[in-house]
Amino acid sequence: MKILRFTAENIKKLKVVSITPAGAIVEITGPNGSGKSSVLDAIFYALGGAKDIPTQPIRRGQTKAHVALDLGDITVIRKFSKDTGTSLVVEAKNGARYPTPQRMLDELLGKLTFDPLAFSRMEPKKQLEQIRSMVKLELDIDQLDRDNSSDFEKRTELNREIKSLDAQGFGFTFPDDTPAEEIDISKLADELEAISNKNAAIVNERTRRTNTELAIQLRIRDAERIRIDKARIEREIDVLVSRAAELEAEAKEIDDSGDRMRNELNSLPGIPPELDSSEIRTLMSQAQAINQAVGRKKQQLAIFASAKARRAKVDELNEAMAARTNAKQKAIAEAKMPIDGLSFGDGEVVYNDLPFSQASAAEQLRISVAVAMAANPKLRVLRIEDGSLLDENNMKILAEMAAAADYQIWVERVDTTGKVGIVMEDGSVKGAPAPEEKATA
Repeated sequence: MKILRFTAENIKKLKVVSITPAGAIVEITGPNGSGKSSVLDAIFYALGGAKDIPTQPIRRGQTKAHVALDLGDITVIRKFSKDTGTSLVVEAKNGARYPTPQRMLDELLGKLTFDPLAFSRMEPKKQLEQIRSMVKLELDIDQLDRDNSSDFEKRTELNREIKSLDAQGFGFTFPDDTPAEEIDISKLADELEAISNKNAAIVNERTRRTNTELAIQLRIRDAERIRIDKARIEREIDVLVSRAAELEAEAKEIDDSGDRMRNELNSLPGIPPELDSSEIRTLMSQAQAINQAVGRKKQQLAIFASAKARRAKVDELNEAMAARTNAKQKAIAEAKMPIDGLSFGDGEVVYNDLPFSQASAAEQLRISVAVAMAANPKLRVLRIEDGSLLDENNMKILAEMAAAADYQIWVERVDTTGKVGIVMEDGSVKGAPAPEEKATA
């Protein structure tokens, strides 16, 4: 469906204009302020909803305006009044009117309006959203991206934990020959206790015998003292001779008792030397040091085992993320794009594996036109408001693409020669030099 005839009156700068286009490219030319933009805007006002119409669409000094588009199967008439606002009528060929005309037009209009260059001026993210809205994919790649984003966060946290665990594990130090299990020092402790008990018994026996020897010496001294007393008594008191004899007998009995005690003492076995526990103590100290190293080694192994488990989880996440990425790439590769070579990048549209912004001007134009055509499959009409930005080569590209896809492209261009396209002057059609285009004023 294309525009077969365009008529407008009092729209913006237009007075009374009627254009019957012919050919794929409809160039609206003239100097600035001649009404070129008003022609393209009038087309948009006719098809777009009331929200796209400015507050003052009527030419200054007038109270009413209208625009009509003959699209072949239907005719669109949009009227404007300062008093009553805007009204829309859509008629079929047989004269029947559509009860909900704007809804019917909304089904014709694409999501990108119908200016190809609008796509090229979008932010990369908006361009990607536009293509995404137009292309049907077999998979929900947004969900794949969300899943990958979630797994990426999990993987990041696991790698952070692995790094921390590795740092902890390598922080343990112990000899290289540290065994895997601790030494049982309870037997060494029992041996040490037995030696301590034996040494204590030996010390007690030595003390007892020393005390016995001291007791013997005390008895000998007592005997000597008695003899001294005996001699003194013998010299001083003869009458005490009998007493002296008794004392002698008592001293002799003490001597005999001392001899018996000495004999008993001499008959005892010799006291053995104290046992040496230094070797056992050294072994215990070494065992304790080894056991501490074993403990550190076990802690390290446990930490490394935990890190290994996390690495395995990271590998699982990497595999899942890679699978989703491959599925996403496959879905994108199998999707029908507006133009070959177009695809989805990371937050932007790519063409032949390069960002859209890095494509040449000609490539960007081809892409934008292809996207606009894909977005407007029913109403095969496109408009370009900044046609003066397009050089001769770009205009050739537009003509080739429009002819190949059977589209009609209305282009506004500044030209003061009066020899190009439909020439506007002071809100009216001045002339239509191009033989393939016809216009009346």
